[in-house]
Amino acid sequence: MSSITIPTDTATDRIKLPFTFDVEKMRTEVQALCSKDFTYYDVIPLRAPAYQVDPSLPFPPPTDDYADGSWTDWLDTEAMKASPYLKAVVDTFRQHTKVTLVRLLRLEAGQVVAEHTDPTLGLQIERSVIRLTVPIYSGEDVEFFLNDTIVSMEPGECWYLRLTDPHRVVNSGTTDRINLTIDMIPNEWIKSIILENQ
Repeated sequence: MSSITIPTDTATDRIKLPFTFDVEKMRTEVQALCSKDFTYYDVIPLRAPAYQVDPSLPFPPPTDDYADGSWTDWLDTEAMKASPYLKAVVDTFRQHTKVTLVRLLRLEAGQVVAEHTDPTLGLQIERSVIRLTVPIYSGEDVEFFLNDTIVSMEPGECWYLRLTDPHRVVNSGTTDRINLTIDMIPNEWIKSIILENQ
């Protein structure tokens, strides 16, 4: 049981963390991975359940709780292996805690992600995972709403967002929005950083 108390008020639903990453290096690697056309919304996995990365591995047994990340082993995908700087970004966290799902999330210009909640993506949930977000391609015409207010995230920044709360995305621009998302099992190290920067 954690000794750290996690606030649940809306004043702490978004926290900018003290990590900044090289936008141009990320964009160079993302461009190499984003060669195929897509419509509306696209996910490029960089780290995924082991059985999805290596089909020779057994499918994990059924579980009632996916939130803690222990229901399967996790492996880097070929896309991650081909992207040394993105891997270095992930390793910033992986050296301290267990990183599970890592993805590039692309939202096409002119599209929206409808309001929804992610029931296990918040520090206040026991046995949760949390998601850190690093914008790579974004702009003034991309609006991320959390609890009906905009979170102003700049490329290269790193944010903890309490995604158990209602959130939606509007891309009113003419270019695609691309974020790197890093899911992890929260330990005392990352919890302390989040709380120290609220």
